[in-house]
Amino acid sequence: MRLLISIGGYVAIGVAAVVVLALIIWAISAYNKIVSLRVQCDDGFSTIDVFLKKRFDLLPNLVETVKGYAKHESETLEKVIAARSQLANATTADEKVAADNAMTQAVRSLNMVVERYPELKANTNFLDLQNQLKGIETELSQARRYYNATVRVYNVKIQSFPSLIIAKMMKAKARTMFTLEDAPEERQNVKVQF
Repeated sequence: MRLLISIGGYVAIGVAAVVVLALIIWAISAYNKIVSLRVQCDDGFSTIDVFLKKRFDLLPNLVETVKGYAKHESETLEKVIAARSQLANATTADEKVAADNAMTQAVRSLNMVVERYPELKANTNFLDLQNQLKGIETELSQARRYYNATVRVYNVKIQSFPSLIIAKMMKAKARTMFTLEDAPEERQNVKVQF
């Protein structure tokens, strides 16, 4: 009888040890996954930062080229310069998102100005700069998509049970998606006429 009690005690201790070990392994795995996702978010945002810098560096050349053709379009050019300045002074992620929104709107305005000047659209220097800007905008769009995907996975992980227990211990905070403000006219139906 004593033998059965001692075997039962050892079995209970063994089961408890296995449960504790499983919990420790799970906690380490959850912690590592959250850290990995946080690093991916940081990496995604730094990629966006690189393309914002490229666009930041390219815009003065584009503005100077347009200035030569469109002297009376100073308001649009000033908006581009102001947006560029706002981006240069942005330090936090939210400030960079706001600055990027302003920059995107300014670039759209600049493109509308360009449409009014056929001789500008034929300028090879301008065409080269415009093609570079299009390439940067495409890469920036892809970088935003990647960043938002990693943020979505990270936010789900830190808000889902049971990993939210580890996330709270780590003081992990939800990240903000990188969204662009659309102009109201962009949400309207496009009217195509032939």
